[in-house]
Amino acid sequence: MNEETRYKIQFIDNEEDTTRSVRLSLRSLRMIVIGAGAAALILGAASVLSVYTLMNNYSHDAETAQLREANRIQQEQILQVSKKAAALQQDLDRLHRSEDGLRALVGAPPAAEDETLQEGTSAPTGGEAHDLTTADLGKALAMIEARLVTRRTSLDLLAESMRESFPGAGSFASDDAPHTTPSIWPTAGYVSSPYGLRFGGSEFHQGVDIAAEIGTPIVATADGVVTAAGWNGGYGNMVDVDHGGGIVTRYGHASAVAVTVGQQVRRGQTIAYVGSTGRSTGPHLHYEVRVNGQPVNPAGYL
Repeated sequence: MNEETRYKIQFIDNEEDTTRSVRLSLRSLRMIVIGAGAAALILGAASVLSVYTLMNNYSHDAETAQLREANRIQQEQILQVSKKAAALQQDLDRLHRSEDGLRALVGAPPAAEDETLQEGTSAPTGGEAHDLTTADLGKALAMIEARLVTRRTSLDLLAESMRESFPGAGSFASDDAPHTTPSIWPTAGYVSSPYGLRFGGSEFHQGVDIAAEIGTPIVATADGVVTAAGWNGGYGNMVDVDHGGGIVTRYGHASAVAVTVGQQVRRGQTIAYVGSTGRSTGPHLHYEVRVNGQPVNPAGYL
């Protein structure tokens, strides 16, 4: 086909009754078509790139928000554990003072000092504040563990001294003495719902509810064997401990269980952690004492 062949394109304006003509060669038409195609490709590519950029930015923002939320939750958890660690430090201080008093009563030498905090020293303060990290928490827990080792060693020596000097008190001074009757509080908190009738007499409560923060340790109230550990309907995560003599204690609504069926536990041993699982309206421990299969008022065992 002759490249110089010209084509005539007419534009007719009906309103003004005019006609305009444009003569283009085949080469010019080809250039116009190629240019239009290139423009369409560029526009399409730009549109795809814009959509990809927007989606990528949205995905990045969503990922960033998730990371921030995860970091916030982790910081809250670290803070909660840190508070419990501080409370344990205070409990150890009270235990140390109590041991000193007991040693003075029986004429025993003073208690051994903690390696991490020698008498006469004070903890330095100051410096820039910073968020708690797992490393910081690990160091604090390691210090508490070291103090616990020191206290246990010191108490073992005191118990041995008491067994030699006061034979009648040997069973009370020994950790090996059996404690098969529930006699301590199962967790730290306050009674939010007692044993007996409640809700205007429409329901009989077979135990006591002890309100506490989620994650607060739940301990066995006497020596025994774990007969149930896991999910149990309205009780949520639950632990049953058989203490012998027909006495069983039950611990319900735990956030997590720390023992297994068949495990031997000692009085004061952590068996679960306070939660709000099962039929529960808030974090608390549901504690029952059962004698020969029948629930009794736990108040007589606290």
